[in-house]
Order: sequence, then structure tokens, then C-alpha cells
Amino acid sequence: MTLQRVLEAELSRWLVETSLNLLPDKSGPIFDAPLWGCADGDDSLWSVYKMIIGPEHLTPRELLGVPPWRALRVLCWVLPVAEGIRASNRRESAVPSLWWGQQRQHGEELNDAFRRQVEGHLQARGYLAVAPVISDRFAIDWSTGDGGPRSTWSERHALFVAGMGSFGLSDGFITERGMAMRCGSVVTDAPLAVTPRLVHDPYALCPELAGGRCGLCIERCPAGAITAAGHDKARCLAYQRQRIVPLRDSYYRVETIGCGLCQVGVPCESCIPTQEMCQEER
Repeated sequence: MTLQRVLEAELSRWLVETSLNLLPDKSGPIFDAPLWGCADGDDSLWSVYKMIIGPEHLTPRELLGVPPWRALRVLCWVLPVAEGIRASNRRESAVPSLWWGQQRQHGEELNDAFRRQVEGHLQARGYLAVAPVISDRFAIDWSTGDGGPRSTWSERHALFVAGMGSFGLSDGFITERGMAMRCGSVVTDAPLAVTPRLVHDPYALCPELAGGRCGLCIERCPAGAITAAGHDKARCLAYQRQRIVPLRDSYYRVETIGCGLCQVGVPCESCIPTQEMCQEER
């Protein structure tokens, strides 16, 4: 097998076997098997991101600090949220389910462990490897004018370069396994094969933004933060602070909480949606 296939097999097995991939009550897994992709570390989109995200967004070469003649890759993955957790959140309309709320923290803790596993597997084979989100170069700026944070690395934008999907109306990222997921990436000089880009339009897989009709995430949002114009980050965050954060300690029993109601009960929950699926949901 190629290095890429060996890595994917070893890391996928680790995800299945680790006790970290269990809900706190041990009732089921947090994530299903991962979906993989790989981006060229010198793709022109990395420079474009400095214009559309901000100059603080790092390129793979800035992160790894290697000479220009050494090829770089960005190994990316999607961790789809397990069906049991998604089903529990589908039933909610005001605040996320207990399992979904716990998934937000414990799932990302697992994702950080997964990042370290990917780094370690590559480094053990003699390659340079850095997971941007857990590196000392990662930072989040919460003072931006549009009310939403900006960071020095965006995992969703890395997924787009790696050919794994497109963005949706709610600002989530639609993949072959849908939008209800966590994702990650590692920059490396390992000789990995670049994934062909699934689509070139950054909104191609969202029926509402691709010229069709859906907008079901608008109806799922209890904050009214999603409209035909897009996602109002400030309104979304305000609702979470007012309605969800107060339940963080007493109900969810976590330190980090989110919402995610717009990621379930919609055609793009667990697959790439079609216009027909959008009509069937109505």
C-alpha cells in the first residue's frame, strides 16, 4: 500500500479503538469512520485566503517554514457525527440535545488527539508535520467588525482546497458525509497524492446558493441568524450566549458549547444534497 493508504488505515483504526470516541455515558460513538483528502501546499487558494479571510491567515509554507523547492501537502479529514447524536439533535428546536452539546467539547478533544496522532505517525516516518490548530501559531481574533471570529487557520477552508466539498448557506461545510461533522488538517512534507477538487465553486453543493431552492437551515435556526442573505455570525453567537451557555454547567456538563441545530434535519446533514431531497423535506 502507499504511504497515504497506510496512514489512513492506521489512523482510522485508532479512531475506532480509542475510548475517547465515546459519549460520556458510553452509550455510543461520537464519530463515524473518517473521510480523507489532501491539498497541495502551494495551491493558489492559500494566497486568496489572505484576501478573503484576512492577512493573518497563514499559508502551509508559512506554517512549516521550509524552502520553496520542498513540496508540501495538507492532509485533511472529516469526522462525521454519529447517527445517534444527529438523531437526538434533530428532535430539538430551541437548544441542542444533551448528546450534541457534549459532542461539541468531547468531540473536539478527540479531534485534537487525532491531530496529534496524525502528526506523530508522519514524524515517526521522518517527515515534518504540524497540525495548525494545536500549534503555537494558531490564534483567534474575536474583535472583528462582523461579529464573528477570525483565526490564523481555517479547517473548513483547508477542506475546500483538498477537494472535499463546498460551503453552505449556514457557513457550514458540505462534504460527501454531509455537514454534521468536525474536521482537521496537518501540514506535512510527506509525498502524499493531492485529491482532485470535487467542485470549484465554493458554494456549488448548497442547492439554495447554487441556483435552486432549499433554505431549510433557515427554518432550523432558532436565532433567526440564517437568511437568504447568509449567516449572521453576531446574531448566532448572541443567541448561544443568551440561551445555550447558561445551560452549559447544569445540563450539558461541559466547558465548551455550541448549537448545531442548522446542521441536522436538513438535506445536507449526512450527504451531498440534491434539489429533489430539498423538496422531499418540505
